[in-house]
Amino acid sequence: MKIRLLLVDDHAVVRSGLRMLLDDQDDVEIVGEAGTSQEALRRVSEDKPDVVVMDIGLPDESGIIATRQIKEIHPEIAIVALTIHEDEEYFFKMLEAGASGYVPKRAASEELLTAIRLAAVGEVYLYPSLAKLLVKDYLSQDDDLRGSRVLNGLTEREQEVLAHLADGASNQEIGDTLQISPKTVARHRENIMRKLNLHSRTELVKYAIRKGIISA
Repeated sequence: MKIRLLLVDDHAVVRSGLRMLLDDQDDVEIVGEAGTSQEALRRVSEDKPDVVVMDIGLPDESGIIATRQIKEIHPEIAIVALTIHEDEEYFFKMLEAGASGYVPKRAASEELLTAIRLAAVGEVYLYPSLAKLLVKDYLSQDDDLRGSRVLNGLTEREQEVLAHLADGASNQEIGDTLQISPKTVARHRENIMRKLNLHSRTELVKYAIRKGIISA
């Protein structure tokens, strides 16, 4: 089944370039385009995409606002930011609005394709340099402040598993690192999701970022 994609960018040339790139992908189908926030909201309702590639700098309202509005109405639709903005302020605001990925426009095309494919299956993609900026920011905060963050009753082992899950590791990889079986990792993951009331890896990564426990 193909990933239904909506492209949102106020520059027609950018949308045309994206279409040329994505049309060559067997697993992607572009179902629509939009140049403004309001047009994006309308096209989302009409075209029913699986993933929206969203620019932040739109002429009417920002892509951050558009993302928040789309997720409120259509929480099942994944949104990947594709933007010139590379500072953590925009990055974190887009994640808070509900984005499942963040890719700078200077990034290689493979980065965008990876983000789209991960978002389509409920995962999250964080561009490495931007994720590290957030991690560095959290690590620079006062140790007592970070230590006071309550992790909703997670055991020390569950916190270790959470950090590895947030970094994108598989059950097998986590098991190899922590010297436990993949089945034990899966059980820890279930406990983590239950204790934190999370339902996807996307939510898990956002939680890890907010708590400052995601590792670079």
